[in-house]
Amino acid sequence: MSDDKDDRPQPQYGVYATPEEQRARIQKPDATWSLDTGESVTDAAVPASGSNAGAAPAAVDPGRSRAIDRIITFALLAYALVNVAVAALALLDFPQYAATVFEVMGIPGEFTNLDGGQTWGTAAAVALIIGYLITAWFSVRRTMAGKIAWWVPLVGAVVTHLVVGALAIVPLMSDPAFTAYLTSIS
Repeated sequence: MSDDKDDRPQPQYGVYATPEEQRARIQKPDATWSLDTGESVTDAAVPASGSNAGAAPAAVDPGRSRAIDRIITFALLAYALVNVAVAALALLDFPQYAATVFEVMGIPGEFTNLDGGQTWGTAAAVALIIGYLITAWFSVRRTMAGKIAWWVPLVGAVVTHLVVGALAIVPLMSDPAFTAYLTSIS
């Protein structure tokens, strides 16, 4: 390739201009910078071009939307913390938890897999607490980075409850009364 790049005329709005050169010529702010940093591009950041008569209306203040995101994120985390505390305590007393499950489902009989229930209940409680801590950590990191984080507690709850449910079902599935009930309804 030859060095005829220097022989070309300086671009104004054409295909040879870089995006920065094009923005400088048309005096528009760099929206990519605004999106990457999460900061609003104010009129002070826009070079003066005479009048602002043709300027687009200002977008929603990102500071306000980030504040709403933080409120929702931390409200979900607070709600989850209460639920994790209650559920973890219930899982640590797995025989009582299983008795409640039996009662709610209308299963005749009594939970007899006490040793397995205690072991798997403790594992489920630990997984629930670890899942909450990981979710809270990711939520806080995203919030501190100025990124949208309200969805992290929701996704974290779903993933954590799938793991906890799998751990809690193991001792139930090995209980004779529970398996007899399942075979009787199918």
